[in-house]
Amino acid sequence: MSRRATAPRWLELRLSSQAENVGVARVAVAAFAAQLPFTLSELEEIKVAVSEAVTNAVVHGYGHDHGVVTVRAGHDGRRLWVEVADSGRGIADIEQARQPAFSTDPERMGMGFAFMEAFMDQVDVESVPGAGTTVRMYKRPRPQEGSGTPGEPARPAVAGPHPAALPSTGAPPSQAEAAAGRVEEPGPAGPAGGR
Repeated sequence: MSRRATAPRWLELRLSSQAENVGVARVAVAAFAAQLPFTLSELEEIKVAVSEAVTNAVVHGYGHDHGVVTVRAGHDGRRLWVEVADSGRGIADIEQARQPAFSTDPERMGMGFAFMEAFMDQVDVESVPGAGTTVRMYKRPRPQEGSGTPGEPARPAVAGPHPAALPSTGAPPSQAEAAAGRVEEPGPAGPAGGR
């Protein structure tokens, strides 16, 4: 039995830059990610990565100012992508900001990007000082028990509906993702993500 291609699915949240909305983004993206065969442990990793990205937008992007944090997520049946964007202060030196223990706020540990990079397969950051930051993260479910992939440990799958059984919204990954060659199947441009 061949598996037919799954139409891309996506979600988008626009949240005010308040600390209490970190949990909203975390739960929404994890529930969305559960459409793929992630383990419970992998879903927890996704939650942490999303929490860190949204917290960075709220704390470092806006500080005490008010703004909007946009969270987008999507999948094509094989890989999850998550994008967190703000139009806040931006990052002057992205490489420095990605270093463990670096923080512009002395009250913070500076481990946000380190956690994102540890828990996701790929993390891309775009930022313009004074115009905001966009963080894009990607993750594939690890091979599951009975997948037949040699050399990989067996992992139990998370129960949930198969992605093909869910209604499609028809929006594919972002244009930036397609331009970077990260889309495995050709399709029209998706939600705008870059600045």
